Amino acid sequence: MAFDSLTEKLQNVFKNLRSKGRLTEADVKAALKEVKMALLEADVNFKVVKNFVKTVQERAVGQDVLNSLTPGQMVVKLVNEELVNLMGSDTTEITLKPSSEISVILMCGLQGAGKTTTAAKLAGKFKLKGKKVLLTACDIYRPGAIEQLQINGEKQGVEVFSMGDKIKPVNIAKAAIEH
Repeated sequence: MAFDSLTEKLQNVFKNLRSKGRLTEADVKAALKEVKMALLEADVNFKVVKNFVKTVQERAVGQDVLNSLTPGQMVVKLVNEELVNLMGSDTTEITLKPSSEISVILMCGLQGAGKTTTAAKLAGKFKLKGKKVLLTACDIYRPGAIEQLQINGEKQGVEVFSMGDKIKPVNIAKAAIEH
């Protein structure tokens, strides 16, 4: 996932920052170049990445390093704060329809982004809240996707509806709603 790559890249950059007592513009640029690449590789919009990097750079250049922090930790702190600002710091609950109606949540995105895992975790959360939950295996294109959803659904104790990989996803979704 994007954050694993980001963490790995930052760790390499921070090795060079450990001995510095003050962050220079060059230090920050080197660190943020890695952050920028990790975000772009995760298909974050270029304009979002550009603004994000600019904001972190403006905040970091010339800042005195806190006594308990190394320069690398300071950059991590600033990156974390800006990621929270970018992604939203408010927690919002998903609003479901009344229990007499069916609520449908569609997960879509790039391969490896965590859709299947997130869907299973959401299903588990809703089940714990007393909701009747059904995960539906509509990803017929990625090898192992149906099995991955079944394994994750089993871990959460949630039923998984599947019709294999020969039926069109829209027909699977319609059948799942009927089910």
